[in-house]
Amino acid sequence: MTDKALSRRKFLGKATTAAGAAAAGTLAAPAVLAQSPITLKMQSSWPSSDVFQDMAKEYVERVEAMSGGRLKIDLLPAGAVVGAFQVQDACHDGILDAAHTVPVYWYGKNKAASLFGTGPVFGADATQMIAWMYHGGGNEFYRELTQDVLGLNIVGFFAFGMPAQPFGWFKNPIESADQVQGLKYRTVGLAADLFQAMGASVAQLPGGEIVPAMERGVIDAFEFNNPTSDMRFGAQDVAKNYMLSSYHQASESFEFIFNRDRYESLDPDLQAILKYAVEAVHLSNTALAMDQYSSDLQKLQEESGVNVQRTPEEVLKVQLDAWDEILPGLMEDEFFAKVVDSQKAWCERVVFYTLMNAPDYKLAYQHYFPGKIEF
Repeated sequence: MTDKALSRRKFLGKATTAAGAAAAGTLAAPAVLAQSPITLKMQSSWPSSDVFQDMAKEYVERVEAMSGGRLKIDLLPAGAVVGAFQVQDACHDGILDAAHTVPVYWYGKNKAASLFGTGPVFGADATQMIAWMYHGGGNEFYRELTQDVLGLNIVGFFAFGMPAQPFGWFKNPIESADQVQGLKYRTVGLAADLFQAMGASVAQLPGGEIVPAMERGVIDAFEFNNPTSDMRFGAQDVAKNYMLSSYHQASESFEFIFNRDRYESLDPDLQAILKYAVEAVHLSNTALAMDQYSSDLQKLQEESGVNVQRTPEEVLKVQLDAWDEILPGLMEDEFFAKVVDSQKAWCERVVFYTLMNAPDYKLAYQHYFPGKIEF
Protein backbone atom coordinates (compact mmCIF):
# COMPACT_ATOMS: atom_id res chain seq x y z
CA MET A 1 0.00 0.00 0.00
CA THR A 2 1.33 3.40 -0.99
CA ASP A 3 1.96 6.24 1.45
CA LYS A 4 -0.80 8.15 -0.29
CA ALA A 5 -3.29 5.32 0.27
CA LEU A 6 -2.29 5.00 3.92
CA SER A 7 -2.76 8.72 4.42
CA ARG A 8 -6.21 8.60 2.81
CA ARG A 9 -7.28 5.66 5.03
CA LYS A 10 -6.10 7.49 8.17
CA PHE A 11 -8.02 10.63 7.18
CA LEU A 12 -11.20 8.65 6.51
CA GLY A 13 -10.86 6.88 9.85
CA LYS A 14 -10.55 10.18 11.71
CA ALA A 15 -13.49 11.62 9.83
CA THR A 16 -15.63 8.59 10.71
CA THR A 17 -14.67 8.87 14.37
CA ALA A 18 -15.47 12.60 14.42
CA ALA A 19 -18.79 12.03 12.70
CA GLY A 20 -19.67 9.32 15.21
CA ALA A 21 -18.80 11.60 18.10
CA ALA A 22 -20.88 14.38 16.61
CA ALA A 23 -23.79 12.03 16.14
CA ALA A 24 -23.47 10.81 19.72
CA GLY A 25 -23.41 14.42 20.90
CA THR A 26 -26.51 15.16 18.86
CA LEU A 27 -28.28 12.19 20.39
CA ALA A 28 -27.16 13.06 23.91
CA ALA A 29 -28.18 16.72 23.80
CA PRO A 30 -31.96 16.15 23.68
CA ALA A 31 -31.69 13.93 26.77
CA VAL A 32 -30.15 16.83 28.70
CA LEU A 33 -32.54 19.40 27.33
CA ALA A 34 -35.50 17.16 28.05
CA GLN A 35 -34.86 17.19 31.79
CA SER A 36 -37.65 19.08 33.51
CA PRO A 37 -36.58 22.05 35.64
CA ILE A 38 -36.88 21.69 39.39
CA THR A 39 -39.75 23.86 40.58
CA LEU A 40 -39.98 25.24 44.09
CA LYS A 41 -43.26 26.52 45.48
CA MET A 42 -42.64 29.83 47.26
CA GLN A 43 -45.33 31.92 48.94
CA SER A 44 -44.80 35.45 50.16
CA SER A 45 -46.46 37.34 52.99
CA TRP A 46 -47.57 40.09 50.58
CA PRO A 47 -50.60 40.76 48.39
CA SER A 48 -49.92 40.41 44.67
CA SER A 49 -50.24 44.20 44.29
CA ASP A 50 -47.56 45.05 46.89
CA VAL A 51 -44.14 46.34 45.84
CA PHE A 52 -42.72 43.63 48.12
CA GLN A 53 -44.15 41.06 45.71
CA ASP A 54 -42.34 42.89 42.90
CA MET A 55 -39.16 42.57 44.94
CA ALA A 56 -39.74 38.85 45.44
CA LYS A 57 -40.15 38.52 41.66
CA GLU A 58 -36.71 40.06 41.20
CA TYR A 59 -35.32 37.17 43.26
CA VAL A 60 -37.22 34.60 41.20
CA GLU A 61 -35.89 36.09 37.96
CA ARG A 62 -32.30 35.96 39.20
CA VAL A 63 -32.54 32.37 40.39
CA GLU A 64 -33.94 31.20 37.06
CA ALA A 65 -31.33 33.13 35.04
CA MET A 66 -28.39 32.03 37.20
CA SER A 67 -29.46 28.37 37.04
CA GLY A 68 -29.90 28.42 33.27
CA GLY A 69 -33.52 27.39 33.70
CA ARG A 70 -32.69 24.30 35.80
CA LEU A 71 -34.40 25.88 38.81
CA LYS A 72 -37.73 27.65 38.72
CA ILE A 73 -39.74 29.23 41.51
CA ASP A 74 -43.53 29.32 41.50
CA LEU A 75 -44.12 32.55 43.44
CA LEU A 76 -47.51 32.91 45.11
CA PRO A 77 -48.99 35.86 47.05
CA ALA A 78 -50.16 35.83 50.65
CA GLY A 79 -53.17 33.58 51.21
CA ALA A 80 -52.62 31.43 48.14
CA VAL A 81 -51.73 28.43 50.33
CA VAL A 82 -51.53 29.77 53.90
CA GLY A 83 -51.95 33.10 55.65
CA ALA A 84 -49.30 35.80 55.62
CA PHE A 85 -48.19 34.94 59.16
CA GLN A 86 -48.13 31.15 58.58
CA VAL A 87 -45.48 30.80 55.87
CA GLN A 88 -42.72 29.70 58.25
CA ASP A 89 -44.83 26.83 59.59
CA ALA A 90 -45.72 25.84 56.04
CA CYS A 91 -42.03 25.69 55.11
CA HIS A 92 -41.23 23.67 58.22
CA ASP A 93 -44.01 21.19 57.41
CA GLY A 94 -43.08 20.94 53.72
CA ILE A 95 -46.36 22.44 52.54
CA LEU A 96 -44.25 25.17 50.95
CA ASP A 97 -40.71 24.78 49.64
CA ALA A 98 -39.88 28.42 50.33
CA ALA A 99 -41.23 31.73 51.62
CA HIS A 100 -40.51 35.43 51.26
CA THR A 101 -41.38 37.15 54.52
CA VAL A 102 -39.99 38.97 57.59
CA PRO A 103 -39.06 37.45 60.99
CA VAL A 104 -41.35 39.80 62.86
CA TYR A 105 -44.30 37.79 61.50
CA TRP A 106 -43.34 34.78 63.63
CA TYR A 107 -42.01 36.56 66.71
CA GLY A 108 -44.92 35.09 68.70
CA LYS A 109 -42.89 31.86 68.88
CA ASN A 110 -39.88 33.63 70.35
CA LYS A 111 -39.50 37.38 70.79
CA ALA A 112 -35.85 37.13 69.75
CA ALA A 113 -37.14 36.73 66.18
CA SER A 114 -37.71 40.48 66.19
CA LEU A 115 -33.99 41.06 66.74
CA PHE A 116 -33.39 39.97 63.14
CA GLY A 117 -34.99 43.09 61.72
CA THR A 118 -37.23 45.02 64.09
CA GLY A 119 -35.41 45.16 67.39
CA PRO A 120 -34.18 48.04 69.54
CA VAL A 121 -32.16 50.76 67.84
CA PHE A 122 -28.59 51.25 69.06
CA GLY A 123 -27.71 53.77 66.36
CA ALA A 124 -27.34 51.47 63.35
CA ASP A 125 -29.42 51.65 60.21
CA ALA A 126 -30.67 48.66 58.23
CA THR A 127 -27.56 48.41 56.03
CA GLN A 128 -25.33 48.24 59.09
CA MET A 129 -27.56 45.58 60.64
CA ILE A 130 -27.51 43.49 57.46
CA ALA A 131 -23.72 43.69 57.77
CA TRP A 132 -24.09 42.34 61.34
CA MET A 133 -25.95 39.35 59.90
CA TYR A 134 -23.06 38.57 57.56
CA HIS A 135 -20.01 39.58 59.59
CA GLY A 136 -21.14 40.12 63.16
CA GLY A 137 -22.53 36.67 63.93
CA GLY A 138 -26.17 37.34 63.09
CA ASN A 139 -26.54 34.47 60.63
CA GLU A 140 -25.27 31.98 63.20
CA PHE A 141 -27.62 33.37 65.88
CA TYR A 142 -30.50 33.04 63.41
CA ARG A 143 -29.56 29.42 62.71
CA GLU A 144 -29.35 28.74 66.45
CA LEU A 145 -32.77 30.27 67.07
CA THR A 146 -34.60 28.57 64.23
CA GLN A 147 -32.94 25.15 64.34
CA ASP A 148 -31.64 24.62 67.89
CA VAL A 149 -34.06 26.67 70.03
CA LEU A 150 -37.24 26.24 68.01
CA GLY A 151 -36.36 22.97 66.25
CA LEU A 152 -37.55 24.18 62.86
CA ASN A 153 -36.76 22.29 59.67
CA ILE A 154 -35.76 25.40 57.74
CA VAL A 155 -32.80 27.39 56.49
CA GLY A 156 -32.96 31.12 55.86
CA PHE A 157 -31.10 34.07 54.37
CA PHE A 158 -31.51 37.86 54.61
CA ALA A 159 -31.50 40.70 52.10
CA PHE A 160 -32.64 44.28 51.49
CA GLY A 161 -32.02 46.42 54.55
CA MET A 162 -35.18 48.50 54.46
CA PRO A 163 -35.27 52.24 55.04
CA ALA A 164 -36.53 53.07 58.53
CA GLN A 165 -40.28 52.65 58.60
CA PRO A 166 -42.49 55.73 58.98
CA PHE A 167 -44.15 56.40 62.32
CA GLY A 168 -47.37 55.93 60.43
CA TRP A 169 -50.73 57.27 59.31
CA PHE A 170 -52.88 59.37 61.63
CA LYS A 171 -56.16 61.25 61.46
CA ASN A 172 -54.45 64.18 63.19
CA PRO A 173 -50.73 65.04 63.22
CA ILE A 174 -48.81 63.71 66.21
CA GLU A 175 -47.14 66.65 67.88
CA SER A 176 -46.35 65.09 71.26
CA ALA A 177 -45.96 61.63 72.75
CA ASP A 178 -49.06 62.23 74.90
CA GLN A 179 -51.21 61.81 71.79
CA VAL A 180 -50.13 58.16 71.54
CA GLN A 181 -51.82 57.40 74.89
CA GLY A 182 -54.92 55.26 74.29
CA LEU A 183 -54.45 55.25 70.50
CA LYS A 184 -55.65 52.06 68.79
CA TYR A 185 -52.58 51.44 66.66
CA ARG A 186 -51.53 48.73 64.20
CA THR A 187 -47.96 47.44 64.25
CA VAL A 188 -46.20 44.07 64.62
CA GLY A 189 -43.39 42.37 66.53
CA LEU A 190 -41.48 44.05 69.32
CA ALA A 191 -42.87 47.33 68.03
CA ALA A 192 -46.13 46.15 69.58
CA ASP A 193 -44.40 45.97 72.98
CA LEU A 194 -42.85 49.37 72.33
CA PHE A 195 -46.14 51.11 71.55
CA GLN A 196 -47.85 49.44 74.48
CA ALA A 197 -45.11 50.88 76.69
CA MET A 198 -45.96 54.27 75.16
CA GLY A 199 -49.61 53.79 76.15
CA ALA A 200 -51.13 52.67 72.84
CA SER A 201 -53.59 49.82 72.38
CA VAL A 202 -51.97 47.62 69.72
CA ALA A 203 -53.50 45.41 67.03
CA GLN A 204 -51.19 43.14 65.02
CA LEU A 205 -52.58 42.78 61.49
CA PRO A 206 -51.22 41.71 58.08
CA GLY A 207 -50.93 44.51 55.52
CA GLY A 208 -54.04 43.47 53.60
CA GLU A 209 -56.27 43.90 56.67
CA ILE A 210 -55.13 47.38 57.70
CA VAL A 211 -57.37 49.67 55.64
CA PRO A 212 -60.59 47.67 56.34
CA ALA A 213 -59.75 47.78 60.07
CA MET A 214 -59.26 51.56 59.85
CA GLU A 215 -62.57 51.96 58.01
CA ARG A 216 -64.42 49.95 60.67
CA GLY A 217 -62.82 51.89 63.53
CA VAL A 218 -60.97 48.85 64.84
CA ILE A 219 -57.81 50.98 64.74
CA ASP A 220 -57.22 54.76 64.86
CA ALA A 221 -53.77 54.80 63.28
CA PHE A 222 -51.27 52.43 61.73
CA GLU A 223 -47.89 51.85 60.19
CA PHE A 224 -46.96 49.30 57.55
CA ASN A 225 -43.64 49.94 55.87
CA ASN A 226 -43.06 52.48 53.10
CA PRO A 227 -44.78 55.05 50.82
CA THR A 228 -45.23 52.60 47.92
CA SER A 229 -46.80 49.74 49.88
CA ASP A 230 -48.90 52.20 51.89
CA MET A 231 -50.16 53.98 48.79
CA ARG A 232 -50.97 50.75 46.94
CA PHE A 233 -53.26 49.44 49.67
CA GLY A 234 -55.00 52.81 49.99
CA ALA A 235 -53.63 54.31 53.20
CA GLN A 236 -54.23 57.80 51.79
CA ASP A 237 -57.96 57.05 51.55
CA VAL A 238 -58.38 56.56 55.31
CA ALA A 239 -55.86 59.05 56.76
CA LYS A 240 -54.15 62.19 55.52
CA ASN A 241 -51.30 62.70 57.99
CA TYR A 242 -48.18 60.67 57.22
CA MET A 243 -45.43 60.89 59.84
CA LEU A 244 -41.97 59.86 58.63
CA SER A 245 -39.04 58.84 60.87
CA SER A 246 -39.37 56.41 63.75
CA TYR A 247 -37.39 54.06 65.97
CA HIS A 248 -40.05 51.34 66.13
CA GLN A 249 -38.79 49.41 63.07
CA ALA A 250 -35.63 51.10 61.90
CA SER A 251 -33.70 48.17 60.43
CA GLU A 252 -35.99 45.49 58.98
CA SER A 253 -34.99 43.16 56.16
CA PHE A 254 -36.51 40.37 54.06
CA GLU A 255 -36.20 36.76 55.17
CA PHE A 256 -35.93 34.01 52.52
CA ILE A 257 -37.00 30.72 54.11
CA PHE A 258 -36.51 27.24 52.63
CA ASN A 259 -37.64 23.84 53.82
CA ARG A 260 -34.34 22.39 54.97
CA ASP A 261 -34.87 18.90 53.51
CA ARG A 262 -35.89 20.34 50.15
CA TYR A 263 -32.98 22.77 50.10
CA GLU A 264 -30.38 20.14 51.02
CA SER A 265 -31.75 17.71 48.42
CA LEU A 266 -30.65 20.06 45.64
CA ASP A 267 -27.27 19.86 43.91
CA PRO A 268 -24.65 22.02 45.66
CA ASP A 269 -24.55 24.51 42.79
CA LEU A 270 -28.32 25.03 42.98
CA GLN A 271 -28.11 25.51 46.74
CA ALA A 272 -25.44 28.13 46.12
CA ILE A 273 -27.63 29.88 43.55
CA LEU A 274 -30.54 30.10 46.00
CA LYS A 275 -28.21 31.45 48.67
CA TYR A 276 -26.23 33.96 46.64
CA ALA A 277 -29.17 35.19 44.59
CA VAL A 278 -30.36 36.60 47.92
CA GLU A 279 -27.25 38.77 47.99
CA ALA A 280 -27.80 39.78 44.35
CA VAL A 281 -31.39 40.82 44.95
CA HIS A 282 -30.31 42.91 47.95
CA LEU A 283 -28.91 45.46 45.52
CA SER A 284 -31.76 45.35 43.02
CA ASN A 285 -34.38 45.67 45.77
CA THR A 286 -32.54 48.63 47.28
CA ALA A 287 -32.35 50.40 43.94
CA LEU A 288 -36.04 49.76 43.24
CA ALA A 289 -36.98 51.07 46.68
CA MET A 290 -35.03 54.30 46.27
CA ASP A 291 -36.78 55.01 42.99
CA GLN A 292 -40.28 53.84 43.87
CA TYR A 293 -40.55 55.07 47.46
CA SER A 294 -39.42 58.60 46.64
CA SER A 295 -41.65 58.83 43.58
CA ASP A 296 -44.71 57.58 45.44
CA LEU A 297 -44.11 59.88 48.42
CA GLN A 298 -44.22 62.76 45.95
CA LYS A 299 -47.49 61.43 44.49
CA LEU A 300 -49.03 61.13 47.95
CA GLN A 301 -48.28 64.80 48.57
CA GLU A 302 -49.15 66.24 45.18
CA GLU A 303 -52.01 64.00 44.01
CA SER A 304 -53.63 62.76 47.22
CA GLY A 305 -53.25 65.80 49.47
CA VAL A 306 -51.32 63.92 52.14
CA ASN A 307 -49.64 66.00 54.83
CA VAL A 308 -46.13 64.57 55.10
CA GLN A 309 -44.19 65.48 58.24
CA ARG A 310 -41.23 64.23 60.24
CA THR A 311 -42.00 62.76 63.63
CA PRO A 312 -41.10 65.28 66.36
CA GLU A 313 -37.85 64.63 68.19
CA GLU A 314 -39.76 64.50 71.48
CA VAL A 315 -41.64 61.43 70.25
CA LEU A 316 -38.42 59.78 69.08
CA LYS A 317 -36.89 60.30 72.53
CA VAL A 318 -39.94 58.74 74.17
CA GLN A 319 -39.54 55.75 71.85
CA LEU A 320 -35.96 55.30 73.04
CA ASP A 321 -37.17 55.53 76.64
CA ALA A 322 -39.78 52.89 75.86
CA TRP A 323 -37.10 50.57 74.44
CA ASP A 324 -35.17 51.05 77.69
CA GLU A 325 -38.32 50.14 79.62
CA ILE A 326 -39.07 46.87 77.81
CA LEU A 327 -35.52 45.58 77.27
CA PRO A 328 -34.67 44.48 80.87
CA GLY A 329 -37.54 41.98 80.97
CA LEU A 330 -36.69 40.66 77.52
CA MET A 331 -33.03 40.30 78.46
CA GLU A 332 -33.96 37.78 81.13
CA ASP A 333 -34.05 35.28 78.28
CA GLU A 334 -30.45 34.05 77.82
CA PHE A 335 -30.60 33.78 74.05
CA PHE A 336 -32.26 37.16 73.64
CA ALA A 337 -29.61 38.74 75.87
CA LYS A 338 -26.62 37.34 73.99
CA VAL A 339 -28.01 38.50 70.65
CA VAL A 340 -28.60 42.02 71.99
CA ASP A 341 -25.09 42.09 73.49
CA SER A 342 -23.67 41.11 70.11
CA GLN A 343 -25.66 43.82 68.35
CA LYS A 344 -24.64 46.50 70.83
CA ALA A 345 -20.96 45.61 70.48
CA TRP A 346 -21.32 45.73 66.69
CA CYS A 347 -23.14 49.07 66.75
CA GLU A 348 -20.66 50.67 69.13
CA ARG A 349 -17.81 49.96 66.71
CA VAL A 350 -19.48 50.18 63.30
CA VAL A 351 -21.73 53.18 63.93
CA PHE A 352 -18.82 55.09 65.47
CA TYR A 353 -16.91 54.64 62.23
CA THR A 354 -19.92 55.56 60.10
CA LEU A 355 -20.87 58.70 62.01
CA MET A 356 -17.30 59.91 62.23
CA ASN A 357 -16.72 59.28 58.54
CA ALA A 358 -20.01 60.41 56.96
CA PRO A 359 -20.27 64.02 55.78
CA ASP A 360 -23.41 66.00 56.56
CA TYR A 361 -25.60 65.03 53.61
CA LYS A 362 -28.40 67.27 54.83
CA LEU A 363 -26.09 70.27 54.56
CA ALA A 364 -25.28 69.39 50.93
CA TYR A 365 -28.96 68.83 50.11
CA GLN A 366 -29.97 72.17 51.58
CA HIS A 367 -27.16 73.84 49.65
CA TYR A 368 -28.53 72.67 46.30
CA PHE A 369 -32.24 72.50 47.14
CA PRO A 370 -32.87 75.34 49.62
CA GLY A 371 -36.25 75.46 51.31
CA LYS A 372 -37.23 71.85 50.52
CA ILE A 373 -36.87 70.63 54.10
CA GLU A 374 -37.38 72.47 57.36
CA PHE A 375 -35.70 70.29 59.97
